[in-house]
Amino acid sequence: MMQLITRYVGKQVLAAILLVLVVLLGLDLIVGIIDQTEDLSGRYTLGPAALYTVMQLPSHVAQLLPFSILIGCLAGLGSLAGTSELVVIRTAGVSISRILWMALRPALLVAFAGLVVAEFIAPKYQQTAQSYRAMLLQKKDISVNEYGLWHREGNSFIHFNAVKPDGELFGVSMFQLDEARHLQRALFAQRATYQDKQWLLEDVRETVFKGDHLETNAVPNEHWETQLSPQLLNILVLNPINLSISGLWRYVSFLREQGSNTGQYELALWSKLLQPLAAISLVLVAASIIFGPLRQSSMGTRVFTGLMIGIVFRISQDMLGPASMVFGFTPILASLAPILVSLMAGFLMLRRR
Repeated sequence: MMQLITRYVGKQVLAAILLVLVVLLGLDLIVGIIDQTEDLSGRYTLGPAALYTVMQLPSHVAQLLPFSILIGCLAGLGSLAGTSELVVIRTAGVSISRILWMALRPALLVAFAGLVVAEFIAPKYQQTAQSYRAMLLQKKDISVNEYGLWHREGNSFIHFNAVKPDGELFGVSMFQLDEARHLQRALFAQRATYQDKQWLLEDVRETVFKGDHLETNAVPNEHWETQLSPQLLNILVLNPINLSISGLWRYVSFLREQGSNTGQYELALWSKLLQPLAAISLVLVAASIIFGPLRQSSMGTRVFTGLMIGIVFRISQDMLGPASMVFGFTPILASLAPILVSLMAGFLMLRRR
């Protein structure tokens, strides 16, 4: 009997979480396509813009999971409460902690599935989407444009107009400074490929600044000595929140070797690692709304309350992240604080039932 109840409650909660996630992804897709219409020009028409937005969806799954788990648990448990099924389950001698575990299992399943998507699927499709968009929007008559990314290596600053997932680069611009921050050398290459563990720049134009005069030259090919590998570039091209856990770990180690700031990448790393714990805290909050002080409220009131809690949870994460880099406290604390607050709030609300 207990297995049947566990399976039934789990199915209800899992179905509700997945339904909320699908709805949120659908809304995100519509908003994303509308947002891309501002950049439509040349080869970047509505079709490619829609394809770019679709390829970005896997990277948005992890960002939408907290809302999906919270609202899904509220809707799943709330529907059982609305039909008095929770009352029957409680009358059968099932404790609230047992019901909480029944709801927690599908939530953790979704959370771990989200980690799998974020680790193996989202980074690849996100980079493919960005490269696809950059190539369509790239203007060939300029060396550096608004699309692409910057990277610093020592006293050299490098810009890439587009980076393909296989490591092929387009529009490589390098600016080398001396210790006094004076520009010593500027170089632009139309394309770069990774061969025999080194980069080969193609169609190179170089300008060397020598006191009161400049020297310019153009060569078909030139080797580029750098610590950047295609694997690291695949990480560099993405926003930290869209990187895999293994990618974040590698790039944090690389930045430490370079003596660069690792704050935003450590923050993204801990945010992903703590996602299962965040799921536990949000399920506890959802259960506290169903069984706590709001148990007599309507379903609409419960969902609205959960939505507000989810928004506050997300805003607190977004605020504490930058604050950790400004005020110097550890990124793990910035990621953990909202989760601990949610756990305490849910526990205290259940105690008041």
